Amino acid sequence: MPTVNPLIAPSMLAADFLHLAKDVELVNEHADLFHLDIMDGVFVPNISYGFPVVEAIASAARKPLDVHLMIVQPEKYIERFARLGVSMLSFHLNATDKPAQALLHIREAGMKAGLVINPDMPVESLYPYLHLCDYIILMSVYAGFGGQKFIEDTFDRIRTLKAEIERQSLPVKIEVDGGVSPANAKALLEAGAEILVAGSAVFKAEDPASVMNAMRN
Repeated sequence: MPTVNPLIAPSMLAADFLHLAKDVELVNEHADLFHLDIMDGVFVPNISYGFPVVEAIASAARKPLDVHLMIVQPEKYIERFARLGVSMLSFHLNATDKPAQALLHIREAGMKAGLVINPDMPVESLYPYLHLCDYIILMSVYAGFGGQKFIEDTFDRIRTLKAEIERQSLPVKIEVDGGVSPANAKALLEAGAEILVAGSAVFKAEDPASVMNAMRN
């Protein structure tokens, strides 16, 4: 059965940056988290936005900030994101040589710690670190670009990861990012996901609020 009260996390990368305040208020009113993608042009080919935009969103946000780092050496920026009031901070498992230390550092800085993997990394690579995580982001597209098609193998990956989390008796949540929409939300929740990230499906919709409600219900 689907998780009760899944969290909806619109990806601000798909927001209207000419009218950002309007989209921030949309998330405040209808969603559960702000999902912020930080790209450096090195770990992924694209560059997104940096601290000034995060600070601007944080100043008006009434829902927690969920920051997804797609950058090399993510450990260098943990304290700075903590000072901005970020609630959740995640990074890619293959973006640092010391993932365990980075996860501990995030928790010590007062944030929830998350690991992220792309669709071509086996979920088993996460198992040694699950006890240090509050959540895992399974990418259902390849990190770095918006608007990609959802990869169907994601459902099996969620189920596999969920089984291991339960085997280890851990309170780790599964977040899914990429190509999420009302069309696949129910199946994702039934597979074991608890946090749904959606960008284009929300911000490009004629009625974003109804899209978020559809994914939640």
